[in-house]
Amino acid sequence: MNTCKKIIIAVDGFSSSGKSTMARRLAAVVGYRYIDSGAMYRAVTLYALDHGMIDDEGTPDTTAIIAALPQIHIDFSVQPGGSQHTMLNGTDVEKEIRRLRVSNAVSPVAAIPEVRHALVAMQKRMGESRGIVMDGRDIGTVVFPDAELKIFVNASAETRARRRFKELVEGGSQVSYEDVLANVVHRDHIDTTRAESPLRRADDAIALDNSAMNLEEQDAWLLDKFNKAVAR
Repeated sequence: MNTCKKIIIAVDGFSSSGKSTMARRLAAVVGYRYIDSGAMYRAVTLYALDHGMIDDEGTPDTTAIIAALPQIHIDFSVQPGGSQHTMLNGTDVEKEIRRLRVSNAVSPVAAIPEVRHALVAMQKRMGESRGIVMDGRDIGTVVFPDAELKIFVNASAETRARRRFKELVEGGSQVSYEDVLANVVHRDHIDTTRAESPLRRADDAIALDNSAMNLEEQDAWLLDKFNKAVAR
């Protein structure tokens, strides 16, 4: 492994496809910084929910959210065990942003052009020194179109819903599989049809359907692609 050359790794994919787990585990192995761009959109959504900027139907007050952007500060804090928590205005919101309440509201907020512009600018600054693994929806197409390694992850909606349901239940949330599946399908539609930076596979991204893969197989697959990228 070439530990001197620092590259940017962009991992894009559908909701609950496992891209964050893959990206985070690779970053830990190769000593890179991991950045969860989806957590940043979730943090903005949590702020909007807590400040009454999203109505009971899930419709965001676009004007209010745009006006609040200068007051929204997002960072990541590395925990003693090596995990990374999302910080919103200095408060650890890692658990809150993973709840279905936020999942149900995040796609419309993430579709607001001004929100995407603000967060993309933050993400670009985070990658200036390279040596990062960033996952999201538009990392390889918009944030880092020149990334040396681009991965696009997918799995069936049912597989992704089962994974998300298990994660939520283990985290203490009381949800039904049907609600989680509906959320996954709804988010897929919004993410792929929005006008601003829709989810799509970059032309030079390597596709991975991980429906039948376990974590170890995913890790080995991604590490192999990383080693080949840094060797080029």
